[in-house]
Amino acid sequence: MNKSLLFIPDISGYTEFVQTTEVEHSQHVITELLEILIDANTQQLQLAEVEGDALFFYKEQEIPSREKLLAQVETMFTAFYSHLKLLEKNRICPCNACATAPNLKLKIVAHCSELQFINVQNKRKPFGSEVIEAHRLMKNSVDSDNYVLLTKALVEAIHLPTDYQSMLFRFNEGSDVYDNKALNYVYAIIDAKELKLKPFETAKKVHFEEAPSISISKEFPVSSATLLEYITNYSYRHLWSKGVEKIEFDENQVTRIGSEHVCVVNGKHLNFITVSTDTEPGVLSYGEMTTSPPPVDELYQFFNMTSLGNDRCLLTTNIYLQAASPLKKLACFFLKPVFKKKNQKAIDDLHAFVTAQIT
Repeated sequence: MNKSLLFIPDISGYTEFVQTTEVEHSQHVITELLEILIDANTQQLQLAEVEGDALFFYKEQEIPSREKLLAQVETMFTAFYSHLKLLEKNRICPCNACATAPNLKLKIVAHCSELQFINVQNKRKPFGSEVIEAHRLMKNSVDSDNYVLLTKALVEAIHLPTDYQSMLFRFNEGSDVYDNKALNYVYAIIDAKELKLKPFETAKKVHFEEAPSISISKEFPVSSATLLEYITNYSYRHLWSKGVEKIEFDENQVTRIGSEHVCVVNGKHLNFITVSTDTEPGVLSYGEMTTSPPPVDELYQFFNMTSLGNDRCLLTTNIYLQAASPLKKLACFFLKPVFKKKNQKAIDDLHAFVTAQIT
């Protein structure tokens, strides 16, 4: 029987991250990262299990070449750190989970052996002592949270020199004892600065020369950060925005600059994208833009939250109606009272909803 590959990417710092940060957003961040790693699977590895903060892959009776295996490792590290950079640059949420997500690290442990399998609920899974050994190696004496570790068996199978050196990989030898048995390996600490991170689109800030077409202010009995969470959690939107039937959005994604959602109103689909603008220091801001509702060419809505202390804040909603043609501008002028009345109602309903949540 040919040997098989065992391949386990593991998010370092997961336990502390989920225990010391906001639960919902930490779950979203970890889910996104695990999906990013799954999508970065270029060697047709089989996913045996999602193990909380880790993915257990295998490739049955086949071991990729040294070049392909190291390329797979690099691809996963690149995808992981590219996404962390996106989370860092495009975040709008001030919560601890979103703020500390860029501190997460990645480690990968890879092993090879002949595999046995068991069937659990009609799903075939690797089983046996070699699987246990691979998982035990997740706890080792490598002085880093950001590395790739290859067992001696795998090193021999892919003919990797124990002192292999490249721009990204600088392997060193290591060994740990488990149940009175020494497991030898090589490891390379990964320097994220050596990775060619994938470019991502950073949404540009919007600047306005004119005053907002509509401005509405109201005091709320919660902190700015709490109110921001209520506003940016689209699953709440239909509860305080009259006429909204539902919001279509990615439920596993933390709202950030560039996030998109679809607002269904009276059967019509309005497409929104999250945008940003300059604000005064200390003001939390969330903005969204749509080109959907006639007669405007672009409609921008910004929710700006200023702390008043003692779990109170002032919400100022600024709406910009932009139209190019004189006819559309005239239509916007006459429709402005309608827009203002509708949005005043939404802010009042948001206040009622938020108040109900804290009483």
